[in-house]
Amino acid sequence: MQLLRFTTAGSVDDGKSTLIGRLLYDSKSIFEDQIEAVKRSSEKKGLEHVDLSLLTDGLKDEREQGITIDVAYRYFATPKRKFIIADTPGHIQYTRNMVTGASTANLALILLDARKGVVEQTCRHSFIATLLQIPHIVVCVNKMDLVDYSEERFEEIVEQYTEFAAKLNVKDVRFVPISALYGDNVVNRSEKMKWYQGETLLHLLETIHIGNDKNLIDCRFPVQTVIRPHSEEYHDYRGYAGRVAGGVFKPGDKVLVMPSGFSSTIKSIDTYDGPVQEAFPPMSVSITLEDDIDISRGDMIVRENNQPRVSQDLDVMLCWLNEQGPAMRGKYVLRHTTNEVRTMIKEVLYKVDINTLHRIEDDKEIKMNEISRVRLRTTKPLLADPYNRNRQTGSIILIDETTNETVAAGMIL
Repeated sequence: MQLLRFTTAGSVDDGKSTLIGRLLYDSKSIFEDQIEAVKRSSEKKGLEHVDLSLLTDGLKDEREQGITIDVAYRYFATPKRKFIIADTPGHIQYTRNMVTGASTANLALILLDARKGVVEQTCRHSFIATLLQIPHIVVCVNKMDLVDYSEERFEEIVEQYTEFAAKLNVKDVRFVPISALYGDNVVNRSEKMKWYQGETLLHLLETIHIGNDKNLIDCRFPVQTVIRPHSEEYHDYRGYAGRVAGGVFKPGDKVLVMPSGFSSTIKSIDTYDGPVQEAFPPMSVSITLEDDIDISRGDMIVRENNQPRVSQDLDVMLCWLNEQGPAMRGKYVLRHTTNEVRTMIKEVLYKVDINTLHRIEDDKEIKMNEISRVRLRTTKPLLADPYNRNRQTGSIILIDETTNETVAAGMIL
């Protein structure tokens, strides 16, 4: 079964947690005891309806304030697909939480309140979703029950958002009018919005095509570890294990090992369940080669005529995650695929105002949650692709050497 990862984003009180609760509830993905606990909590609060947001807001502060603070991951499945949901917070001070939750998503669900339409938060979340190269955006116009299920209001919002999205690099945008509280167009089609002829939200999630989202052109295999069993049965076995980051590998393919530059031919591709005839993202496999080559963790197996960029100077869009801002020419550990090098922030080129999308060139001081374009210099060359070409080989994280905290996440330009 195919796995779809999606993230939810929206302003405070737009109903993200309620929508996820409704998806889980209506698709029969919740245990009876969980439903009973939520019903009891709703009664204690004096509510007339069952508060489905309690299914995802797990932190005590979240339940007390009725907001999402941390990223909550939820898993559910239908007969057609498996899903991982990252419920991310809407507040501006939790931008970093949204970036981490959205970094692996195939699809972003952006919620709008039908009464308010497109607001500043909507623009910010859409910008972050496109910055992280999420291929599909589904705009859910929620709380349609509060605008009398008006088709005119829905069309107004579609027009507003389409006008804003024209400034962004968005490949695929869909719109669904819903009421998460009453379940209209979430799992079941709404009787009150017969004017809407499109798909329900769950049907859209089950059928949206994500097969082309992975890069199947550029062959990239970052080596994680070398497997040498030293057993009687596999006495001479030498396999290079890792996860395929791009392209399709097959036995008999001519390959190049970087950075050494030695070439060889793939002898076999092995998995836990036995040998396979091809490997593609995101499969974890062990590759054996016809020749004995010195390969270690951090090396990359690629095609001879399709190689990644090799450089010590990187231009990166950086989201700063730490309360302490970066020190100019400060040194950090940079992790990229299976590689780890030391790096220095050479220059801050500009910051991005994520509400207006304008560049801020006169203020170079980076604070937490801010997104900026910086130039890094590494101690040894990295084998990288631009992030918009390959999300695996184009992403990095920075780690503070003294505290061992992850201080930033970056996308290579």
